[in-house]
Amino acid sequence: MPDTDFSRVPDYLSLLSLRDRGFVVLGAGQGIGRQAAHALAQAGAKVLCVDREQSLAKAIAGEVGGSACTGDVTHRADVEQIFSTADNALGRLHGIVDVVGVATLKTIPEIDDKAWAAQFSIVLQHAYLAIQIGGPRIARGGGGTITFVGSLAGSMAIRNQVAYGAAKAALHHLVRSYSLECARDGVRINAVAPGFIRTPRLNRMLNEEQWQTIGKFVPLGRAALPSEIAAVLLFLSCDLSSHVTGQVLSVDGGVGAVAALPELQFGPADGKTNR
Repeated sequence: MPDTDFSRVPDYLSLLSLRDRGFVVLGAGQGIGRQAAHALAQAGAKVLCVDREQSLAKAIAGEVGGSACTGDVTHRADVEQIFSTADNALGRLHGIVDVVGVATLKTIPEIDDKAWAAQFSIVLQHAYLAIQIGGPRIARGGGGTITFVGSLAGSMAIRNQVAYGAAKAALHHLVRSYSLECARDGVRINAVAPGFIRTPRLNRMLNEEQWQTIGKFVPLGRAALPSEIAAVLLFLSCDLSSHVTGQVLSVDGGVGAVAALPELQFGPADGKTNR
């Protein structure tokens, strides 16, 4: 029942608390997923850390005092097993944070059918499985949150990311569409859409000079840290965002707000501008 005292000032810090709430983090082993597991745990959540690599799942579970689970989230049987494990490890499931996704950096002529299908499997198929299998568990427990990591590539054209961008755009629409279906059950579903992030994978691919070049295209002057994405995932997972659903929140340092145009000087040489 909503609070009808509209002048009441809530305890805002308590709205950040996830004490004793159970969360599954898909892709928890490193980068954004590892930071998200820490963020949820620090807010008091019980966390099931899921990764395809057993050593990574166990390592992050040890760091946050959570439980570990291994599986390939693109396979239905594995996802069913993950959420069965969650039932035992967490009791009631309050939320899912899904960080899984890898970009195929190729042009359309370079992509074959197998690579195209694999890109949509790792970005979209697993999200559908997480919603279909995990969502009803959250609803039966009285509601909660499902939060995905989308991408700037899902809303803007980025060179060599056509398959990845198309899959992320579909993920964004899945978030918006499913939020309408599950709102009546008290389940909020949202996504964050990062731009450039200094994840372990990209740090292995790019040198410091290349990161500095990227920073020149970001209004805030640098790529994001995984922890900065995890902070927004935490916000969308707690009661501070209790009236937020169906949203894809850009966390890109301002990149998506800037038109890709050269800097030009307008007006006559005397400095006066024609109106």
